[in-house]
Amino acid sequence: MFRLLFFSPRIAPNTGNAIRMVAATGCELHLVEPLGFDLSEPKLRRAGLDYHDLASVTVHRDLAAAWEKLAPERVFAFTAHAATSFADVEYLANDVLMFGPEPTGLDAATLADPHITAQLRIPMLAGRRSLNLSNAAAVAVYEAWRQHGFSGAI
Repeated sequence: MFRLLFFSPRIAPNTGNAIRMVAATGCELHLVEPLGFDLSEPKLRRAGLDYHDLASVTVHRDLAAAWEKLAPERVFAFTAHAATSFADVEYLANDVLMFGPEPTGLDAATLADPHITAQLRIPMLAGRRSLNLSNAAAVAVYEAWRQHGFSGAI
């Protein structure tokens, strides 16, 4: 299944919502430190509701540790500045869908990481800065899962 990576997420409820989404879809969530919150924060727990035990969540001390653990073949970095739409990619199981911290997104140095296969954007109307992190991640995960026939869904 797909692997979702949040690089240095800052807002607990966004990560809580993502925990709920990965539990519902069967993908993995990888969080790269530093985190802007403690994983035991009530806001995170509340957003994830009772899905924490059903979700695969791994915390990595830094990006190098994440790459070592994931050994990714393909990494798609999501950024509002990319030219390629996320809908123009044929996703493979085990692809990593990478998102940056709120409110800045992935910085230039991170986007230049040699593990990144391509930079992708989610289309929006002109004049809008970005989508909420958990919403953007859900859009991407569901598109990848849709391409695989919602494997395992009821």
